[in-house]
Amino acid sequence: MDTTSLNFPTPKPTDTTCQEVVAELVDVHKSFGQNQVLRGFDLKLYDGENLVVIGKSGSGKSVMIKCLIGLIPADKGKLMVLGKDMLALEGDALNEIRTEIGFLFQGSALYDSMTVRENLEFPMRRHRKKMGRIHNSEELVMEALDSVGLAHTVDMMPAELSGGMQRRVALARTIILRPRIILYDEPTSGLDPITAKEIIYLILEIQKKYKTSSLIITHDMDCARVMANRMIIIIDGVNHAEGTYTELSRSGDPGVQAFFK
Repeated sequence: MDTTSLNFPTPKPTDTTCQEVVAELVDVHKSFGQNQVLRGFDLKLYDGENLVVIGKSGSGKSVMIKCLIGLIPADKGKLMVLGKDMLALEGDALNEIRTEIGFLFQGSALYDSMTVRENLEFPMRRHRKKMGRIHNSEELVMEALDSVGLAHTVDMMPAELSGGMQRRVALARTIILRPRIILYDEPTSGLDPITAKEIIYLILEIQKKYKTSSLIITHDMDCARVMANRMIIIIDGVNHAEGTYTELSRSGDPGVQAFFK
């Protein structure tokens, strides 16, 4: 996706001196048999920032994000989310902290047998404890869909939507629980340049409207350029380098420069 002509403001660097750390990974390891995927990965996500983690296929990006939310257990290390030790949580406690974490899957992951309305209502039914104080689910559904420009699709089925529309509905479902943190797994993957631009714009608008912290996993450097307050480059399962897009683009490290060619 070529974003060089897109009219996005340059992201401001994260002020790490005064912002709260909302998620942290320290020396995280994960292996599958003899395959060491994460080899001591470190990461800090600050309140209100867009942190982009970029790396080649197989570098450990997706495994890292799944460890962060407890979908797969890390072998060792420290994983903290909103002050909670993710490795120590299970059952109801783990489900409760997950309501504060939204996840936009690469393939949208909508339920094909449910209407758009039912897809958005599903997480609210699943997490009744958090949503117990909310009496008007219809209002929440319509507000979320309006935030992504798709209020008119509320009674449609996923199969009736384009790939870009499905991604936007999935984004609406992600924000329905008002999470503090949103994790994006390759948000522009498989989309044409115009639709990718729309998704980037929506992510930036949603961050502003709902004051979320965003962790964005991608291999798309143009996406990173227009979104990242801060970037981490992951190579062979470790945090190889971090900084702003501009700082990393000027690095003399051959491993870093390989991403900017």
